[in-house]
Amino acid sequence: MRVRSLMLAAVGAALLAPVALPALAHPQRPVQREGDVTAAALLAKARGCVRVSEGLYRSDAGTPAVIPVCGVDGAVFWKADMDIDCDGRPGPRCNRDTDPWFQPATSFLQSDGRYLSSETLPFIVVPVASRTWDYRVHGIKGGSVAAVVHGDRVEYAVVGDTGPKNIIGEASYATAEALGIRPDPRNGGVASGVTYIVFEDSKVTPIEDHEAAVEQGEELARRWVEGVPMPRGAAMRGGAAN
Repeated sequence: MRVRSLMLAAVGAALLAPVALPALAHPQRPVQREGDVTAAALLAKARGCVRVSEGLYRSDAGTPAVIPVCGVDGAVFWKADMDIDCDGRPGPRCNRDTDPWFQPATSFLQSDGRYLSSETLPFIVVPVASRTWDYRVHGIKGGSVAAVVHGDRVEYAVVGDTGPKNIIGEASYATAEALGIRPDPRNGGVASGVTYIVFEDSKVTPIEDHEAAVEQGEELARRWVEGVPMPRGAAMRGGAAN
């Protein structure tokens, strides 16, 4: 959970790695496999906006409220910046020394009752339910599956924390790192160009199973892009909505 007033500087787009050495040049870059849904396909699907939020959000405290939450075909999405959430279980990269806004808790818990680890688990932050928008109305909960797009990269994550009721655009250290965004909680993040897509009535169980989030996310993203409906409560490996 993050309450702060900080305008983040935009980070330049990551350079593409040479074809011969992708793993060495970009160790965190997801490997694009045949059949994977591309960032371009997801962005094309999210090009328009049917607004589902009652009001608009700010990207940071003190900035104009201009960001709507949109919805289409079983998913909600928004386009914003990315602030770095380093909250939750402390580690070498996320703790009181590395993050002046550090809080040792997340809104949702692991299956063992511990708080999530923002430096190891890709997750996103949704604004706390309010009159502006109530994520729960759309079947979104802790563990719901999200696709986060920045440039030509896609990272699958879960909903893992809640933030201020009037600010949107935040994800965990691990999410930023996977997308090639500087994950430093003090001066990392990016000022714009991130699309967050959350699939309604989806859920990964246990919430900390990132492999299951990726597997379910790829299937949900493919269905979303192709316009194939996902039946409510449909069983999927890794814990589906129920």
